[in-house]
Amino acid sequence: MKQLLELHGAGASIRSIAITLSISRNTVRKYLRTPELPHAAPRSPRRSKLEPYAAHIQQRVAGGIKNCHVLLRELRARGYAGGYTILKDFVQPLRRRPPVQGTMRFETAPGEQAQVDFGSCAYAAPTGGTRRVWAFTMVLSWSRMLYVEFVRRADTSTFVRCHWHAFEYFGGIPQRCLYDRTKLVVLGTDAAGAPLWNERFLDFSLRLGVEATLCHAYRPQSKGRVESSIKYVKGNFWPGIQFTDLEDLNRQGRAWCDTVANVRLHGTTQERPVDRWERERPVLHGLPTPDRVQPFLCEERRVGRDGYVQWDGAWYGLPWPWRPGQGISVQATDGLVELWDGSARRAVYPRGTRPRQRQTHPQQWAGLAPHDGRPRLEPRGVQLVDVDIERRPLTVYAALLGE
Repeated sequence: MKQLLELHGAGASIRSIAITLSISRNTVRKYLRTPELPHAAPRSPRRSKLEPYAAHIQQRVAGGIKNCHVLLRELRARGYAGGYTILKDFVQPLRRRPPVQGTMRFETAPGEQAQVDFGSCAYAAPTGGTRRVWAFTMVLSWSRMLYVEFVRRADTSTFVRCHWHAFEYFGGIPQRCLYDRTKLVVLGTDAAGAPLWNERFLDFSLRLGVEATLCHAYRPQSKGRVESSIKYVKGNFWPGIQFTDLEDLNRQGRAWCDTVANVRLHGTTQERPVDRWERERPVLHGLPTPDRVQPFLCEERRVGRDGYVQWDGAWYGLPWPWRPGQGISVQATDGLVELWDGSARRAVYPRGTRPRQRQTHPQQWAGLAPHDGRPRLEPRGVQLVDVDIERRPLTVYAALLGE
């Protein structure tokens, strides 16, 4: 419109203006007769397909039904012919969002605290389907130094073993570790509200001299450093990872910690975690000797009727002698599985590489009879009683025969 008026003011003809603007001459005449800006004619408001059901939707949302798929199913039964998108747009402003609570940032001194948690990571199994592993994560709160270890099971024995590996990686132990209220740490509370600690884990913590503390219930922000670290593991390391077994996965995870996670410029501290860790390491408590933590690194298992001990989905044979139901301690190291009977190591095997794998010991059934499986009894010695036997000459026996 502005250009049309400028051309007309410069003396251009209607025909030349129409050619320049690629419009008809009648259109040029119309705008010259009414130089105001054109306005679209008012339209009657279009009725929404949701309008007949608005009261029902508002009532259901107020009653706590905010899932649009559920609402769509109900509306379809009432004759609604519209789509999902307009329903979602209609429900969005009706949802009440909880107010965002402010969080006080809590800073710690070097060596004062570490935060610990498990995260779950899913992957596609080669045989089909989806499987999961647990990502044990520990982060030193001051330096943001990160340790991650992937495990099949999130039980107490695995939890304790991962702690020891993390402390070895950090080269020391912090004053305390912060946890959420998982059963691996605390089993519940008593009548007075005091925590009922997992005794095995508490014994391990006391043996190492590290204080176990709990974050506030339903407040994951109170251990936000490890929460952020788990998100970082899932977002930076896990996508696209390929591995053959758990040992291979942990080798890659350790390399990622050394070459990526702990050498990056941290967004909060604006320093590399490894540089801050060099200043934090001298104030960490020293590691105890391995014999002090050895009892906590084993898992108790029972011997089966066939002499096998099951651990982590595989079976390992125990050399004779053994008895069904006998308690055996299993200690897993890098690539090895050791069977212990008290302080005696009975057998060592390479770690199983496939589910339900059986490894048999050459002396596993040495004391069993092959026909009925009963223990083979050792022959007993026979004690002879000394008897005084009379000795006679042979002529006496010859005379008896002659008679």
